[in-house]
Amino acid sequence: MMRLLHLETSTKACSVALSENGNLLALKETLTDDYSHSENLTNFIQEILHRQHLTPADLSAISVASGPGSYTGLRIGVSTAKGLCYALGIPLIAVDTLHSLAQLAQEKHPNTRLCMAIDARRMEIFSAIYGSDLGVLKGISADIVDENAYQEFEPFVVAGDSNEKLKTLWANRTIHFDDTIHCSAAGQVMEATRKFQAGDFEDVAYFEPFYLKDFVTVQPKKK
Repeated sequence: MMRLLHLETSTKACSVALSENGNLLALKETLTDDYSHSENLTNFIQEILHRQHLTPADLSAISVASGPGSYTGLRIGVSTAKGLCYALGIPLIAVDTLHSLAQLAQEKHPNTRLCMAIDARRMEIFSAIYGSDLGVLKGISADIVDENAYQEFEPFVVAGDSNEKLKTLWANRTIHFDDTIHCSAAGQVMEATRKFQAGDFEDVAYFEPFYLKDFVTVQPKKK
């Protein structure tokens, strides 16, 4: 029996999923602006397992969103996943955030190009563009976007937490914005299952998230 726990904390979504033999069994998540991942994540894990009458010892591996995304969010998810994997002696699987988001988008929009975009503050986004078969048309990058960005890939569907910013910027283009799709641990199931079967695991001691750009602190103004 292959039971995988999936953790997604790379955006404002705090999401935990459980799958069995590649099928989603349970999902618990919240989508708030207060980034309360440190308070919610372990509680969500306990609730998911309790609902399925399982314990951590019943898990075969843990997958985690590897980035890009929020620096703090990624640290919380990865440190939690690594701690559990180390304690339980089970493998760690990394699934990139934008690929798992594209997996969810493909289910709703199977016959079009997909632009997955995560807010990176100001006019910058973390993005990747996929074909209808999830083949990569534009790899993951941190881009400062303008009104003509990615026009060579139109038409496409946009999903992620930067939709509100991009709707105004990309008005009057052949682009569809789907506000119902957000980062979720449910999007990891297929790729994590494939990686588990292939033995594609991370080194629990040395694995680090893919931040894509340096973490920048803002110093408070002097009064």
